[in-house]
Amino acid sequence: MKISKKDALTWFRFFAQLPQGEQLSIRQQEIVYAVFAQIEDAVDARNEALMAQIPGLKSLQGRTFYVGGDERFPQGCKSCLLGTGLSAIRKTNRCNVACKFCYNYGELDQIPPIGEGLWEIGGTRFYERDLDLLLSVSNRPTGISYVYLEPFMEIEKYYGVIARFHAAGIHQHMYTNGLLCTQDQLRALGEAGLDELRFNLGASDCADRVIENMALAKKYIGQVGIETPSTPAYWERFQQKKEQILATGIDFMNCAELHLNPNNIGNYWGENFYLCRQGYLSPVWSREITLRLMKQAAQEHWPVAVHDCSNHTKFARDLNLRAREGGWFGQSSWGCEFDEMPYEAFLPILEDESFRFLQEEELPEGYRPGELTW
Repeated sequence: MKISKKDALTWFRFFAQLPQGEQLSIRQQEIVYAVFAQIEDAVDARNEALMAQIPGLKSLQGRTFYVGGDERFPQGCKSCLLGTGLSAIRKTNRCNVACKFCYNYGELDQIPPIGEGLWEIGGTRFYERDLDLLLSVSNRPTGISYVYLEPFMEIEKYYGVIARFHAAGIHQHMYTNGLLCTQDQLRALGEAGLDELRFNLGASDCADRVIENMALAKKYIGQVGIETPSTPAYWERFQQKKEQILATGIDFMNCAELHLNPNNIGNYWGENFYLCRQGYLSPVWSREITLRLMKQAAQEHWPVAVHDCSNHTKFARDLNLRAREGGWFGQSSWGCEFDEMPYEAFLPILEDESFRFLQEEELPEGYRPGELTW
């Protein structure tokens, strides 16, 4: 049903007042999904209009979009979207900053450790001495990534593991906020065989120190780039330091569409949100900022690839991985990160007079307020 924005607001005000844990009826669920679809359709139409303005927009087999030289597009993303990556390796359970957009915001001091001398790979704990066994019995992924908070808190522990996977011919990339990097550490990572280092430039508010470390990293590591959630604060700061950042010689900018969970949604409360395929909940402005950056990069001929790491991309990533693992047709782990839907979070977008649904029609009989019986 193409529910009107007025009716959507009426119903969501009602749903927002329900006691925690109260289940919706089947018809109420239909209304909820109709509202989410109306919002998503309108957001998609706005994004498609922005994409139409980007000169030279490219697609990676329909799985993601980017601008810039193909040789600059990150190999880790190709592994993720076309190969058998993304295989995450977890080690460090600590971080030196607390970012508003972090999925672990508010619980950074409660992240359980992996264990002394251990690494988590595929949900299993391994010692470094176990890696030869792992490589001898398992199908090798095209790529792996070092995730789980800030690796430079204890970066010296990573060199040996990186060297082993490098010898096995597996592409490796790592994420960092860049504040703790030293030249010796970056050189050691390159010598160990790290293929790609991604800086979350938004974590430091585009600090000069991190920008300098990006240039240093490029001396020792094959591909170096930025991976940062697209937020208004990042857009503003990036524009102030654009020339300085692009002069570092980095290869790519991955512009992540910010999605929210119960830990970080409070930091963005009151913004206009949408729900993508009944899964990730994101601020409407996040992908819009990405597309504006891509348009600017194309028009100004930036010497980097700028990648639209959107919710669509993450959906494609998961479909690809499940298929590669032998999953059934259509299998995916895509889903919502909220156990209970925060209906009140969608009131701002429904109350925003500048946000309009594409089509509206009267609710069918039995779905209007006061008529629902089941």
